[in-house]
Amino acid sequence: MVESVRVGVVGCGAISGAYLSMAPNLPILDIVACADLDHDKAKARAAEFGVPRVCSVDELLADESIEVVLNLTVPKAHAPVALAALEAGKHTFAEKPLAVSREEGRRVFDLARAKGLRMGCAPDTFLGAGIQTARKVLDEGAIGRPVGFTSFMMGRGHEHWHPNPEFYYEVGGGPMFDMGPYHLTALLNLLGPAKRITGCASIAIPERTITSQPKYGKVIHVETPDHICGVMEFENGCIGTVIQSFAVVHAVMDWSLPITIYGTDGALRVPDPNGFDGVPKVRGAGDEDWSDVPHAFLAGYGRAVGLADMCYAIRTGRPHRCSAEQAIAVLDLMQGFLDSSATGQAVSPSLPFERTAPMPADLPFGTLDE
Repeated sequence: MVESVRVGVVGCGAISGAYLSMAPNLPILDIVACADLDHDKAKARAAEFGVPRVCSVDELLADESIEVVLNLTVPKAHAPVALAALEAGKHTFAEKPLAVSREEGRRVFDLARAKGLRMGCAPDTFLGAGIQTARKVLDEGAIGRPVGFTSFMMGRGHEHWHPNPEFYYEVGGGPMFDMGPYHLTALLNLLGPAKRITGCASIAIPERTITSQPKYGKVIHVETPDHICGVMEFENGCIGTVIQSFAVVHAVMDWSLPITIYGTDGALRVPDPNGFDGVPKVRGAGDEDWSDVPHAFLAGYGRAVGLADMCYAIRTGRPHRCSAEQAIAVLDLMQGFLDSSATGQAVSPSLPFERTAPMPADLPFGTLDE
């Protein structure tokens, strides 16, 4: 049996509940400590999920028994916390995005390389049965050669329901840095390396008023584009359109199947990359309608499976799937859409990318290695 890995959590906000509720299903994970700038928030999470220790961030980083820091802070703190964890000699796994700029992300990437430590980053939703099955469909040639695609996330934004929506409109937020990681990570895993991108971006709604509690009535001054459209060309020749928006209503899109890939012999509808277990649909050239594709991989995983995969990789020495290379590639593309809009020029990826290995389909649930 593989020895479990001791993990400390930094940041005990809303997303921490998703990680901590899935962790007991993944025996490689031993969550031993919680830390947050709001000590009461850390205490509440520890009590809710049976985490044995509550401490400060500095105390967590100084604990030599903790091998991995799970970084669930707000986006602008992702890079500083990751750098501190790496300097303390710990592997680190972050909620998306890796950083709020390409330069910050490269500092994290380079430091992890220099210290020989693992760096992982969400989203790990592409490890779920939905995207993994869609990838298998493509790899087996069921729709022929992929020619085009659409990848849409269009809505009104978060200030109407989220209790703390301000960071979604700061630098490092917006729809591209919030939802873009899900869509771009899925596309890279489905179609392989990107070749070039172009983008147009705007701040369509410069001021927003919070109508959720507890900050009802507060005005948000939007700092980053809330509507982005782009074209992506992949090295395999597939060319398509990406739209990420917090500025529209009545968008004509299927939230459960927001990505469609069109091939020479058929088309594939890809389930929501913000979820794990959606069901892909395929339609051959001569088919009258779409058909569900049965899952070819285990269903039931949730947030923390990418962390668990990295922890297995620490123990066995294999590459982990939510890799540093993938995280920096996604960040590079997200920043590239904004750069292209600002300059009017196409942007090429600054680093090479290779798809990670598919998930195992023949191991018991919760086990990611022999």
